[in-house]
Amino acid sequence: MYSVIEAEQRTPYRWRWVALFVILAVEVMDLLDALVTNIAGPAIRAELGGSYSLIQWLGAAYTLAMAIGLLTGGRLGDIFGRRRLFLIGAAGFTLASLACGLAQTPGQLIAGRAIQGLFGAVMLPQGLGMIKQMFSPAEQAKAFGAFGPVMGLSSVGGPILAGWLVDADFFGSGWRMIFFINLPLGVFAVIGALRFLPEFKSERVPRLDWLGVVLAAAGAFLLLYPLVQGRELDWPVWCFVLLAAGVATFGLFSIYEARRDRRGLDPLVTPSLFRKRAFSGGLAVGLVFFASLIGTGLVFTFYLQIGLGYSPLKAGLTTLPQALGTVAGFVAAGSGLSERLGRRLLLIGTAVMMAGTAGFMLTVWLAGAAISPWRLIPALVAIGAGMGLAMAPFFNIVLAGVDDEETGSASGALTSVQQLGGAFGIAVLGTIFFALVPGQVAAHVDPSSAELQSVLTTAGVPADTQNAVALGLRDCLRDRAGEDDPDVVPPSCRSAAADQPQVRAYAGEQVRAGFQDATVLTAGVALLLLAFAFGLSFLLPRKARPDA
Repeated sequence: MYSVIEAEQRTPYRWRWVALFVILAVEVMDLLDALVTNIAGPAIRAELGGSYSLIQWLGAAYTLAMAIGLLTGGRLGDIFGRRRLFLIGAAGFTLASLACGLAQTPGQLIAGRAIQGLFGAVMLPQGLGMIKQMFSPAEQAKAFGAFGPVMGLSSVGGPILAGWLVDADFFGSGWRMIFFINLPLGVFAVIGALRFLPEFKSERVPRLDWLGVVLAAAGAFLLLYPLVQGRELDWPVWCFVLLAAGVATFGLFSIYEARRDRRGLDPLVTPSLFRKRAFSGGLAVGLVFFASLIGTGLVFTFYLQIGLGYSPLKAGLTTLPQALGTVAGFVAAGSGLSERLGRRLLLIGTAVMMAGTAGFMLTVWLAGAAISPWRLIPALVAIGAGMGLAMAPFFNIVLAGVDDEETGSASGALTSVQQLGGAFGIAVLGTIFFALVPGQVAAHVDPSSAELQSVLTTAGVPADTQNAVALGLRDCLRDRAGEDDPDVVPPSCRSAAADQPQVRAYAGEQVRAGFQDATVLTAGVALLLLAFAFGLSFLLPRKARPDA
């Protein structure tokens, strides 16, 4: 490892700015792939079949694999060389993208997404490590500063690009183009890495904790799988057994890591970190904050595309105000607010997100069937701006109480928890949403209402059978909304009255109203998560370290 004096005296790497461009290319690939399946998910499910949980797994498989891989990705670079691991990660991510684009079954696509996440976790830490070694301390701020605009542009362009590619249907590829577009980026990254990236290895080669990786991966999967699949399977006993086993596995993981540390071996996560209130609190804040953030994004997609029937492009454009708000929040935080306010900026950002979420709930509830993308703009801008303000100081503040020799382990654990929180948010909020929809849809069908009686009369239903038909319609809509596979027609929906145009139009209105209510209630759960994250934030230091 270089000392500060040696770092200042050494000659910066000649091709460092070109190398930075190559590193940013893979950042774009990762950021796009983390966002695009939310928009393309309903179109993917419509073609490949399967239940709505497929859409949840498209995001959860990627983020869960990324979370587990990030625990070891940086250390693999220390052991085998950062340039070599960058090449392996970029090539693997590109090939996994090709496999996703060619997938013919839901299982193949989910497996491809998981492989993408693993290779992404191998690839991304190497670029960050090389920047610290290629650039002088004076230039590192500029190099790392380039990530902000790239993240901002990707968050703005990702959903829109995904919607446009799906709707454009280039060469008849449909949703598959969201993965094929990675191929030129990946080829560029591999060629650029071969030509311009230098090789770096750590002077002290750590030992890899393979058993720790297995325990962490098993614990996360045992918790995540029943959360996603439990609703579809009607929560059998074994789902709760898996949840308990997941908690127990993480307990074994902590015991094993402490024992490994006492023996003088390299643990996957340094146990002393968890004795620091700031770090433990930061992990809790990150888990809850990103669960709310990522889970809400998925539920919003369900509402727009399944509930309101928006096209992928229209849904992507509807999310644009939130992305622009995020960019504005990052810019404002980077103008000096992070340094001056520290933890207060994190609290302010979370409070703004809470206000935006409450505004979103109120807008959806009041607008009803008259909802439009324009009405959502103020709330979405507030959510995005709050997210940018809160995220900007988060990592530096959490790492403020970490000793220098613990920084590598702490950074890996923190970024892993960020991804793990996203996976759990997708699982939990997605499950809550689909559990609420059937009851909310049925609640809007009142067999005694004058509107429904008028609809049935217009459809030619005799007056003496209208009450029975109305009850049947309510059962049909409830069963249809609760069906795991939306292509399956429940037996309760096979009556002749259900096929009448007037009845179908009325049913569509009630389904939209039910999705609206389920969206408001699920957003309320996300609001509670943000409030919990707000409270946990008081565990963090007031300021980041000057050199963090």
